[in-house]
Amino acid sequence: MEQDEFSAFERRGWETVAQAYHSYFGELTTQSNEALLDALEVRAGVQFLDVASGPGYLAAAAARRGADVVGVDFADAMLQQARRIFPDLAFRPGSAEDLPFPDMSFDAVGISFGMLHFAHPEAALAEAFRVLRPGGRISFTVWAPPDQTIGFGMVLKAIEKHGRTDVQLPPGPPFFRFSDSHESERALLGAGFVAPRIEEVRQILHIRVPETPFDVLMCGGVRVAAILRAQSPEALASIQKAVADDAASYTNNGEVQVPMPCMLASARKP
Repeated sequence: MEQDEFSAFERRGWETVAQAYHSYFGELTTQSNEALLDALEVRAGVQFLDVASGPGYLAAAAARRGADVVGVDFADAMLQQARRIFPDLAFRPGSAEDLPFPDMSFDAVGISFGMLHFAHPEAALAEAFRVLRPGGRISFTVWAPPDQTIGFGMVLKAIEKHGRTDVQLPPGPPFFRFSDSHESERALLGAGFVAPRIEEVRQILHIRVPETPFDVLMCGGVRVAAILRAQSPEALASIQKAVADDAASYTNNGEVQVPMPCMLASARKP
């Protein structure tokens, strides 16, 4: 099945980049954690589930608020990474689309930058709805559109100009699908949630020169990295140079500082 092929592709990718993701994306993606947890009203005693928990950043932030937390991820390498960084927290293997928990087990479900990696995002939302208690809340973050997430925009523009965009990847949902606030709202309402709210959260990617967003996406991601690896050596070198040229205007005192905002969507189970 096409979507099963996409899930396998994503899982293989995350099994190989767990440490690189931590190095390149950890400081960036955690910048929106507090806003996400605020939207979920996470506080002491809340039963919290971190779906697609990755290195465990969101689970750890919820635990610092006094919540009872568990993280779930489908990549064993990510689970091992989370357990190394946060040995006192619980992390379990499992798919967002088939959560290993009974109905009505949690007060809050958070998904930090996971929605764009699910083959069946509607199924993931349905599972979140199932494991939430009445009145429970869901919240997820995704990247803002590429004209706002400057790092993505630099790399994608360079690929379009100097490389090829017709790279054959397993078919999956559009990478920026939920960057559209209307699409996030529609999906939440379709899953049965009410009172959806969408907002933008400011984030800045900090990279030490000579690295640029090219290195971040080449080394720390999966889908864009696969597109980059499919380029010819000559095209890849041109792409890398184009991104470096664009990044120069965002460089100060040896550090590239690139706007990488996210969209934060939240809603409530009736």
